[in-house]
Amino acid sequence: MGQIPVKAVTVSHKEAPTLIAGGYPFGIKLLMEGVMVTDMSNVDGICCPAADAGIEKGDIITHADNIPLTSNHELSRIIAESGGDTVTLDIKRDGRAVTASLCPVFSEKEKIWRSGMWVRDSVAGIGTLTFTDKATGSFSGLGHPICDADTGELVPLHSGEAVPVKITSVLKGKAGSPGALHGQFTGLPSYGSLTNNNNCGIFGSLGKTAGSRMGKPVEYKLGYRQDVSEGEAFILSTTNGTEPQMYSIFIEEVDYNSHEPSKNMVIRITDEALIDETGGIVQGMSGSPIIQNDRLIGAVTHVFVADPTRGYGIFAENMYNEMNR
Repeated sequence: MGQIPVKAVTVSHKEAPTLIAGGYPFGIKLLMEGVMVTDMSNVDGICCPAADAGIEKGDIITHADNIPLTSNHELSRIIAESGGDTVTLDIKRDGRAVTASLCPVFSEKEKIWRSGMWVRDSVAGIGTLTFTDKATGSFSGLGHPICDADTGELVPLHSGEAVPVKITSVLKGKAGSPGALHGQFTGLPSYGSLTNNNNCGIFGSLGKTAGSRMGKPVEYKLGYRQDVSEGEAFILSTTNGTEPQMYSIFIEEVDYNSHEPSKNMVIRITDEALIDETGGIVQGMSGSPIIQNDRLIGAVTHVFVADPTRGYGIFAENMYNEMNR
């Protein structure tokens, strides 16, 4: 009757993208953006110049005297050639830019100028590929970030490769002691380049021949978070050799509003064959795609240390959105 305002709303239907399921193990060769401080110690047992300069464990040193750093050798050389003069370091710390003035100390034992800090410039490991976007060739894996083993900090990516891996053995998980997949780099050509490392996983672009080396592609539509429900599902994972197998799981809980992007559901391994072989979820299985109702809905991310048959999973939607950000 003209008394209640009405607003017209247009509803559009968005077709779910087609994804090529992973489950394949891959090796991660990652070069950091700068170098990460992993530890500090006194030079000749006397003092630690790095600590005195206010440097902290987990700091990312990007420049030394305005020279960009891509390796620990570069930093060691600059300090060794300083002659004891102050070296200015540009640092990233918790998203902030910090500057430190480091005064090297001469080591009488080693006969060289030292900083008293240990740094790392690269990371290598094994994970599982989750999916490839059929339309673009972009891929995602792990479902959680690559973090430094010593500091626990997210590793800033400068460049990297995803390379073929063969799983050779399994350290079976048990309560209080997480297991792990053991494998070796095959030496075959790289699958592709790594482009991003963030809280939803590791991302990159496959090379032209990578797909043909991953067996027959199995396609699924992306399952959005509203498609995920408690109940039976499956994971694709490789625990021996190079070919993934399908294993049964049960989704116990779904948190549609989780503030932690890699912990959206609680899953339990129900496949007796997988439990017999691995004890449940083990390190290296992170990224194993989760299939429910013929849709790729997520990936395995973490194991519960007290019960290796249970762990967390991430929504595939989170990974897909980050891959295309």
